Amino acid sequence: MLEPRRSEDRGHAQHGWLESYHTFSFAGYHDPKHMGVRALRVINEDRVQPGKGFETHSHRDMEILSYVIEGALEHKDSMGNGSIIRPGELQLMRAGTGVTHSEFNQSTQELVHFLQIWVVPDTEGLEPAYDQRQFPDSERRGRLRLIASPDGADGSVRVHQDVSLYATLMDEGDSLEHALSRDRFAWVQVVEGKLEVSGRALDAGDGMAISNEPVVTLSSSSPAEVLLFELS
Repeated sequence: MLEPRRSEDRGHAQHGWLESYHTFSFAGYHDPKHMGVRALRVINEDRVQPGKGFETHSHRDMEILSYVIEGALEHKDSMGNGSIIRPGELQLMRAGTGVTHSEFNQSTQELVHFLQIWVVPDTEGLEPAYDQRQFPDSERRGRLRLIASPDGADGSVRVHQDVSLYATLMDEGDSLEHALSRDRFAWVQVVEGKLEVSGRALDAGDGMAISNEPVVTLSSSSPAEVLLFELS
């Protein structure tokens, strides 16, 4: 079964310093038909104005991933971490028993554009943790590169959930396949570009829930950047 989620149908919030598109229900946007897929709870596409950002706030019992598309995102948290996240990097913040953090656009001139992704962990009350890994373009070009997984395989970020996240950079005309067993699900998120997912056309910002399909096929009709979640 293929269930597209079109970019223009997402929730939208405009706060001046922040423009955000919500694939699933989030904050003031609530749609009972779109509450997430399996353990994947949030995909927000955020654009933060220069020098602005998310002031210090708290979370708990959530695996929070940040995937930067353009610009540089500055992170600080109550665990003592301070870092800059750039394109080609994935950040994990395990909120666990509770953590406070802030995320700011480091630049005074350029926009920062990133995806904020929340995964519900398989266990509550975990010890908070932080990780950040770089995945160069060469490792994602023309292949599905594992960037997050339950066991940290292949140098990926470890998440406390049966979720595997892959990233790819595709050239026009590229085609990739990912096999799914009968009890597995997938979500494809188009970060940039145009492609067909198992024969269905998707544009930047579009997503698709996939179930009862033995293979997910990605075929790009332009240069594209894509995330693929495999879910239990």
